Amino acid sequence: MTTYLGAFAMLTSSVLLIVLLYVVTRRSAVHAQPLTSLPFVSGWDPAQHALSRYHVRWYPLTVLFLAFDVEMLFMYPWAVVVAEAGVTAIVEMFIFLGVLMAGVVWAWREGALRWV
Repeated sequence: MTTYLGAFAMLTSSVLLIVLLYVVTRRSAVHAQPLTSLPFVSGWDPAQHALSRYHVRWYPLTVLFLAFDVEMLFMYPWAVVVAEAGVTAIVEMFIFLGVLMAGVVWAWREGALRWV
C-alpha cells in the first residue's frame, strides 16, 4: 500500500487544485449577458462576424507560409541525423527543398509577395 501512497497523494492534490481553480474562476468571473457582449478586439467593435470567410487573395500567402513552415519542420530533425545518413540524406533534402521551392515560385507568380 505504501508504494501507491505517492500516486494517490498526487492524484488527490491534482483534483483539489482543479476544484480550487474552478471555484476561484467562477467567483471572480465577470458575468455579462451573452447577447450583448462582444468578442474582444482591442476595444473596437468587430467589423465582421468571427466565422466569416477569408478573401481568396490570402491563399497564395498561406501557401508561401506553409512552404517555409514545413521546410523548417523537417530540417531540424534532418540536421541532427545528416552526418549519420550521409550523402543520400543530402540528396533527399535537396529534392524536398526543390518541391517546396516550386510552391514558393507558384505563390510568387500568383502575387503573394505583392502588398499593394
